[in-house]
Amino acid sequence: MSLGISEILLILVVVLVLFGGKKIPELARGLGKAEAEYKKAKKAIENEVEDFKKEIAKEADKDDTKADE
Repeated sequence: MSLGISEILLILVVVLVLFGGKKIPELARGLGKAEAEYKKAKKAIENEVEDFKKEIAKEADKDDTKADE
């Protein structure tokens, strides 16, 4: 279910007709900024999850050493 060249060209023509030549760069810029924000937020969440995992592992190690004593 991939798009061929003719389908992509048709989509581009429809976008050009609907939004006009002046709006397309603005839309592309907005999409680029949105994508950058998404990636930044995703990375922040991944870092938080990784930090949480490390914290849990440290707590588990503490509990294991206390149980061994």
